[in-house]
Amino acid sequence: MISCIAIDDEPPALKVIESFCKQDSLIELRKTFTSPTEAIHYLDNYPVDLLFLDINMPSISGIELLKKLKQPAMVIFTTAHGEFAVEGFNLNAIDFLLKPFSFERFNQSVKKAYDFYNFTQQNTPVAEHFIYIRADYSLNKIKIEDIELIEGLDDYLKIHIKNGKNIVARITMKGILEKLPNTKFKRVHRSFIVPLEKIKSVRKKVIQLDQIEVPIGNSYEEEFIKTIQKFNLPQ
Repeated sequence: MISCIAIDDEPPALKVIESFCKQDSLIELRKTFTSPTEAIHYLDNYPVDLLFLDINMPSISGIELLKKLKQPAMVIFTTAHGEFAVEGFNLNAIDFLLKPFSFERFNQSVKKAYDFYNFTQQNTPVAEHFIYIRADYSLNKIKIEDIELIEGLDDYLKIHIKNGKNIVARITMKGILEKLPNTKFKRVHRSFIVPLEKIKSVRKKVIQLDQIEVPIGNSYEEEFIKTIQKFNLPQ
C-alpha cells in the first residue's frame, strides 16, 4: 500500500476521498486537512507517498503548497476548475481529477500512482534509502541501514546512528514507525524500537544488539516472538 493525505478546503470533498480510499486496497489514507498550513506542518514531520491536493484554495493554492514542501511526494490534483490542468501537469503530477469524479476514475489515478511508486522503488538502490527527521531546527537525512537503535526519552526520541552523531528529535514512536520499513524495524518496548537485522541474540526477554542490551516489554513480547520466528532471527 502507498500512504497518502488529502488536502481540500471543502470538507465534503474530503469525505468523498476518504470514502474512496476505504474502498481501494492499494492506498492508506493517513489524514485529511482543510488547512494547507496544517498539512505542510504535518508533512514536514510525517512524509507520505502521495497527496490528493485541491488546487483552488483561499489561503494558499495547491500549486503553491506543493512548491513549499521540503520532501518530495507524488501528487494527484483535485479541482472543479479544468483550466488548472496544464499547470498541474507542468509540476509532474501523477494525475488530475476533475470534480466530481467517480470511484472508477479515482481508482485509475491511484493505480497510476501505485505503479509509479513501485517503478521508483525497483530502480532505487537499497543503500540510498533514507528517512528525514527534523531536529535542532534542521532537517536531518538519515540512512536507514545506519540506525542502530531508537530510544524513547519522554516527549523525544534518541536515534542511535552508526559511526555518527546521535539525533534527538521531538517525534512519537508511532510517528517514526510510519517512516520506517516495517519489515526492518520492530517496537519491542514502550521505550525501544530495534532494527531486526542487527539483533545478535534474544535470551530471557533481553535483545542483544552489537554493544547494547534492550529489554522486551510484556505487552510487546508475543508479537515480537512471532516476528523472530517469521524472520528466523537468532534466539
